[in-house]
Amino acid sequence: MSDLVVKKSNELIDPQAQLLVSFLKDMGLPSENIIANQEQRRIIGDNLQSLVQGLPAEAKKDARYLSKFVIGAGFGLFDYSLNAVWNEVVLNLRRKASVYGLEIFFDSAVGGSKAREHYKTEEDLSSLKDSVLLDTCRKLELISDTTYKKLKHILDMRNDVGISHPNTYAINAFELLGWLQTCVSEVLNDNPTAAALQVQSFISNLRVQTAPLDNAAVQGITQRFSQLSSHLCGGLLRTLFGIYVAADTDPSVRKNISLIAPALWATCKDDTKYKLGVVLEGYNVNLYKEKYALGEQFFGGVGGNAYRSQSERVIIVDCLITDLRDKHNGWDNFHNEPPVAAELYSYNPDQASILENLAQRLFKTVLMCRIGRGVTYNGGVSPGARGYYDAMLALAADKYAPHVMASLSEFEIKNRLGNALCRSHAKAALQIVKANVINERLLECLDHLIDKLDVDPNCVNSLEFRKLSAGYINWS
Repeated sequence: MSDLVVKKSNELIDPQAQLLVSFLKDMGLPSENIIANQEQRRIIGDNLQSLVQGLPAEAKKDARYLSKFVIGAGFGLFDYSLNAVWNEVVLNLRRKASVYGLEIFFDSAVGGSKAREHYKTEEDLSSLKDSVLLDTCRKLELISDTTYKKLKHILDMRNDVGISHPNTYAINAFELLGWLQTCVSEVLNDNPTAAALQVQSFISNLRVQTAPLDNAAVQGITQRFSQLSSHLCGGLLRTLFGIYVAADTDPSVRKNISLIAPALWATCKDDTKYKLGVVLEGYNVNLYKEKYALGEQFFGGVGGNAYRSQSERVIIVDCLITDLRDKHNGWDNFHNEPPVAAELYSYNPDQASILENLAQRLFKTVLMCRIGRGVTYNGGVSPGARGYYDAMLALAADKYAPHVMASLSEFEIKNRLGNALCRSHAKAALQIVKANVINERLLECLDHLIDKLDVDPNCVNSLEFRKLSAGYINWS
């Protein structure tokens, strides 16, 4: 019976198509290039059924756009068919945007404009141009770069030769079938997995969960994060960040997010974290002060300051270095140093986070604070900040060990080395640096300073040491 349908399909439609053309002529309306010619319709009739039959039953069940496509293509109204499937693509991408998180989606789509305040709900997605919707979906990785390029071409063709534009170009059957295949297989039939649906349910429930999460709930949720794919974890992190910074989010919901966000952050790829850092910088640039403050709070809570944009980090780290130096030299430094030291370390938790142009200032200031002020109370070093200083000195390794050694010749530090307590701390600091150094010449330089400091506090400026370290420290 199916073979009969395939053979008779054109025979069924063609007479009707010709009647429509004749009807247009009788009414005095244009009839040329309104429907595709008989050969193009035959190609559709020979291929469309196998293409549609190859789709899963679930994908066809409520696919009214496919019914419109089949009818339009069968009668030769190719531009109508293209419009039908494109409209369905747009609706699908809007659903994906909604699941992803509207706050971040709108921030990415219109965040730099004054109109951003008017984009809040799912209904507002319809106000975005199709091209903006596509661009944003690509930017947020809701579609791949390859799919984006294909859809961009389809959109251009739909706009240029579609039913709403006068034109002389005729879409051919193979183009139309190819576009249908792309839209169905790469967008419309790309349904969420069971894990993705669970994530959606979790997000929906979390938005209204104002009761505090107990320890058992937090542990159960965070254990589940490690079982999700990195892609889902990244999408979930971006969504939770969007909820956290939203002005209308209940403070209790923010508190619950703060309990689970660190574990989720740990499961995500660095790319996701850096992109959120760019989003945070955008809040600052575009003067979203409340969002920016909440975003800073979020990044601090998950230990993510090292992933903020480099342009922001340069300014912030530079200010923190200055602030730490001032706190160290000021009144009650033992009490005032720890919070600044902790924040500075949060921006420099590993060697890769250290900014090249600030490295010398960073290690000089940290070494100065670690050497202390030479008083007997707590050995002259802030006990609450000492651990952070040691952790940052341990990051020096081969790359920055020369910066630490050269800092001993700086006026603020050199003057303190006459104090026995300060020399003792300086030697301890050099031992911390030495523990992670591999280069034999650098090890020799460090050993020289450790051995000579008690005998000659100014040994870093000796001719012997300058010759020994000439290949690593610029003494000019």
